[in-house]
Amino acid sequence: MNINFLAVLVAALIPMIIGFIWYNPKVLGTAWMKAADVSIEKMKGANMGLVFGLTFVFSFFVAMTMNFITIHQWGVFSSLATDPKALADPTTPIGAYFADFMAKYGNNFRTFKHGALHGTVSGFMFVLPIIAINALFERKGFKYIAINAGFWIVCLAFMGGIVCAWQ
Repeated sequence: MNINFLAVLVAALIPMIIGFIWYNPKVLGTAWMKAADVSIEKMKGANMGLVFGLTFVFSFFVAMTMNFITIHQWGVFSSLATDPKALADPTTPIGAYFADFMAKYGNNFRTFKHGALHGTVSGFMFVLPIIAINALFERKGFKYIAINAGFWIVCLAFMGGIVCAWQ
């Protein structure tokens, strides 16, 4: 199995694209700034090149992980990959089994819709609880949790869709 790095790179752009819209003052930006206790003055002076550069790097990590969450065939690959040389060689029993499996089932559930479903579920089951736990200790309110978790749920839906469909 191979990872489509072009799909991962495109998916890694999603948080910046959606963030540009989501956190725009005309959408949820003003509400987020109030809920996060952030002001325009606090935001001035930030090294935006560094912020966007690191955002892309971290988004790349998330997009890479979406491969293993959205593409079921990775589970079979990882289960059989105890000997990668045997797995790659279709004349070995493991290699023949994997080649046959991929020929029959390699394209199952490889759609944008399926990846978006897994991305959405990941957002609700991983991101929402993490943001909510942090927010509880930071004494942030429901609006803060809803805005930030909602952003990541939407991002993961699109990222999962792209990564799953574009393999």
